[in-house]
Amino acid sequence: MKLLVAGGAGFIGSHVVDVLTARGHDVLVVDNLSSGHKENLAASAVFIHLDLLERERLAKLMAVERPDAVIHLAAQKSVGASVEDPIMDAEQNVIASLNLLEAARHAGTRKIVFASTGGALYGDTDQLPTDEQHPTLPESPYGISKLAVEHYLRFYTHIHGFQTVSLRMANVYGPRQDPLGEAGVVAIFCRRALDGEPVTFFGDGLQTRDYTYVKDAAMAFALAVEQDQSLTVNIGTGVETSLVDLVGHLEVVEGHPIARVMADARPGEIRRSCLDAREAGRRLGWKASFTIEEGLAQTLDSFRGSR
Repeated sequence: MKLLVAGGAGFIGSHVVDVLTARGHDVLVVDNLSSGHKENLAASAVFIHLDLLERERLAKLMAVERPDAVIHLAAQKSVGASVEDPIMDAEQNVIASLNLLEAARHAGTRKIVFASTGGALYGDTDQLPTDEQHPTLPESPYGISKLAVEHYLRFYTHIHGFQTVSLRMANVYGPRQDPLGEAGVVAIFCRRALDGEPVTFFGDGLQTRDYTYVKDAAMAFALAVEQDQSLTVNIGTGVETSLVDLVGHLEVVEGHPIARVMADARPGEIRRSCLDAREAGRRLGWKASFTIEEGLAQTLDSFRGSR
């Protein structure tokens, strides 16, 4: 298939591109490089520097390329930034997505795989692991924007005949994740562990997430684009891990203790998150294969090699 990957130079997107090309697909990468890096892509990758907010340029590109399907990972990913500036978040995550959907509609592309979110969509819940039937109660503009795009996808399915897949992702970690700024906590903790610096807990360290290795997550996108149905499924391990436990795993893998520093909790962040991904197993044949120890070991090795 001829595939366009929006956000394909980013952390998760570049791994998705690797899997798709290995499976024989013709892949075009579109990215504005606000958080992605061309260095994440193989030299053979076809790359176009483009922001999804450039509506006319995006429409022209889609009209020329006419991809069989679009994998949409381009997004503003910071919960904190969405709380501080919800208008920016809506522009980057909702308006940009609508530009992509409209460009696809006019180009005749009718298949979209969307990188949604799990924890930020369901909010704080006592149902853990959380399945797809749980009410969506996002507590941040980031979660709200992801849910809005899911609703737009349903509209394009019902009105325009699109085939759409929403993958509600857990907390994905692994090589190429940016440890600078507000990035994934695993990347930040790995870099600090390698530098012999303390890690910071925003809160008491008992908040939990479902940490899913990026190679597992990337395979979910490949399976989703290759199947022939519209669906919404969780992508996660079903294992709840606290920050305290995460650092404990890092200490085992790295072989030395890691100091902790406590700070105030951040607004808009949920307390506990863990996803039930059994539906992805039934519908896509997908299941997480990496344990957290295996994933952390590979992540640490990648950061160690890049120093």
